[in-house]
Amino acid sequence: MDLHGVGVGRGVAVGPILRMPDALPEPEKTSHAGDAAAEFATVTASLGAVAGDLLARGEKAGGEAQGVLEAAAMMAQDPMLADDVKARIETGTSGERAVFEAFAQFQEMLIGMGGYMAERATDLGDVSQRIIAHLRGVAAPGVPTSDEPFILVAPDLAPADTALLDLSKVLGLITRDGGPTSHTAILARSKSIPALVSVAGALDLADGTVVIADAASGTVHVDPSADAIADAQARIAERAAAATAPITDGALADGTKIPLLANLGSPKDAAEAVALGAEGVGLFRTEFLFLDSKTAPTVEDQQKQYTELLSHFPGKKVVVRALDAGADKPLSFLNDAHEENPALGLRGLRALRAKDEILRDQLTALVNSQNETEADLWVMAPMVSDSDETDFFVKLGKELGLTTVGVMAEVPSLAVMADQVAELSDFVSIGTNDLTQYTLAADRMLSTVASYQDPWHPAVLRLVKLLGDAGAATGKPVGICGEAAADPQLAVVLVGLGATTLSMTPAALADVRAELLGVTLEQARAKAVAALAAHSAAGAREAAAQA
Repeated sequence: MDLHGVGVGRGVAVGPILRMPDALPEPEKTSHAGDAAAEFATVTASLGAVAGDLLARGEKAGGEAQGVLEAAAMMAQDPMLADDVKARIETGTSGERAVFEAFAQFQEMLIGMGGYMAERATDLGDVSQRIIAHLRGVAAPGVPTSDEPFILVAPDLAPADTALLDLSKVLGLITRDGGPTSHTAILARSKSIPALVSVAGALDLADGTVVIADAASGTVHVDPSADAIADAQARIAERAAAATAPITDGALADGTKIPLLANLGSPKDAAEAVALGAEGVGLFRTEFLFLDSKTAPTVEDQQKQYTELLSHFPGKKVVVRALDAGADKPLSFLNDAHEENPALGLRGLRALRAKDEILRDQLTALVNSQNETEADLWVMAPMVSDSDETDFFVKLGKELGLTTVGVMAEVPSLAVMADQVAELSDFVSIGTNDLTQYTLAADRMLSTVASYQDPWHPAVLRLVKLLGDAGAATGKPVGICGEAAADPQLAVVLVGLGATTLSMTPAALADVRAELLGVTLEQARAKAVAALAAHSAAGAREAAAQA
């Protein structure tokens, strides 16, 4: 029997499964002893303890996981949630029940907002469970322990669990929920753990059932034959051998250079990226400077962080994305107004144009850092819709002193206008996560439509080709910085469509580097042509493999 889902990466794992323990039961609707102040003080202590634990876990985990856990810690101490809990306690509700109700209500609101905020609902649920567990004096539900290695099966995984997985025991991950850009997927990829998400029927598997979790094919083989297990183990050995191969620059078999860059979210992640062979940075997310603040960071504060990042890459390209926030990642100093559909709302460059001083301060800080270091700084705007917005951002960046200014292609309209955009911009970088979401009209955080969130879809590939062709015609670079670049087979197709650089989570660099070395540019183009002619994502994947 086979189960199917969305694979994360190219890894494969073989072993018995263990399921995540059930969540804590819902607190009963009871009242406290009568002292509301004392009850709230107890809850406040638990809120602080959980936040402290999450921060400590983040410090231990480092990398992308640290930022995720720091965000979860902020949830535990969110003033609005604390006020809601306090108000419920003052009506007589017990602390446990007040926490449960307040967090559940906020979860419903986040789910209704969709996009980035809907993904936060899962994280918020985990924080709620941890607070209630602390109030009860019991351990919070988490990853099961075992003396033997296992493949973990769960409805979904909270960041706190995924970040600190014992890789000597957890061979792979299988979740019923989540999508290819959920935190489970992102953290699994960053740790090089074979994972499949959105696997229908996963929770019906019994503990101890042996499976092959094949991320490359998106298949869970249940009770596989001895031959299938042997084949999977051979693939695991091949991947292990490839991981120890000497690191070289990204290139095709015919010598065509395809620089392999890293997606980073903090300057402290730079050293590891360099160690894994990153030839520069294709996407530096600046949100970490803003999301924890009640006011916009100063030019000086930003400049310090940007300079630290650039110092790791002397003489190499570093592409920095201007603040990508707005209604789906509300900031009180930018835009926190409620919107019915924030994924299509005032976000990215749209929000920055509405608060011009924030954009100018950020670009000024980047100019100052550019002048202090030897890195080759490129700056791009997110959520750009057309040539008019492109012209605005490029002119502003040049006016303030930036050398290389470009835009992100995440909105289908930008791809349709690719010829005009290429004339105005120094470069284009394709964010395949959002480009896929908007092209297929499928929220990338919702497991119910995860099957649509597939950058192999010919509709997405055709948009990439428009951008690649425009770049080739004008001599402008076209990079890929979405999760699609971390898929080795798709990376080849993207190069065939005109991508000149590929940027990804550093853990994926080795697999992509090895895959590129196996094809010439002519072969990559043939695979791209075959994929473009397909009728579905699955068809494109199969056609490219056979070309």
